[in-house]
Amino acid sequence: MEHSWQRLLSMTGGKRFLITEIHIPEDEITIEGSFELPPLAQVSIDDQIFIAMFIKTNGSIKQMESVFNISYPTVKSRLNRIAKQLDIGDIEIRTPSLMDDLLTRLEAGTISVADALKEIE
Repeated sequence: MEHSWQRLLSMTGGKRFLITEIHIPEDEITIEGSFELPPLAQVSIDDQIFIAMFIKTNGSIKQMESVFNISYPTVKSRLNRIAKQLDIGDIEIRTPSLMDDLLTRLEAGTISVADALKEIE
């Protein structure tokens, strides 16, 4: 089921557009101005589904791997690509520390505990 804003995105071919009037017929209210779609509505429907599933899995990359049958690096890459599309505030993204990187690789199963301990030493 395609929503009307999804049809608008399809019609504009991904180009930016403004909504200049909002009408609520039940209340006989019309508001004129320039209104942009919220950032999440501006990404593709596939990316919206991906974001929704990420939220439903409580941010579990392991579950995302299973649901979409893709690898850990693919999940991370797609999340990073989507994040770059979203212009929501100024959030400082810190570079992961060695420990963060090790924990991430341990969680993904790409490194053993023994190997992680060796890297720490």
